[in-house]
Amino acid sequence: MIEINSIIKTDNKDEQFYNYMGKMFGSRIVQRQTNDRIYDDNGKEWYLYIEDERVASFVSISNNMIKNVYTIKDAYLVQILETIRKEKKIKESIVPNLYKKLYEKAGFKINPMNTLKNFVMIYDA
Repeated sequence: MIEINSIIKTDNKDEQFYNYMGKMFGSRIVQRQTNDRIYDDNGKEWYLYIEDERVASFVSISNNMIKNVYTIKDAYLVQILETIRKEKKIKESIVPNLYKKLYEKAGFKINPMNTLKNFVMIYDA
């Protein structure tokens, strides 16, 4: 049993992975909010914030780059991002811009040369 209101690390080989993330893949709500599609690619490491036995926030990482980001509560995403920064050196990543203030709050820097409409480039300072 996974502790609720906690961050877990997982990948698509974990037997519980699709119990948590299955609803997120192809979710129109997630896609509309983030302007991004979420895929369960091999090699991605997922940080999930579990609230009441469901995913309330997630970040995926591949090759030390953040690939996917989603949250229903700002504080959860900040906790995940701070955890990631403690564990990994993140390369410049292209992520949804709607969480821009949260990336900065967690200690990431925004690339000022960004020219993308719905995304922003972040890096670990």
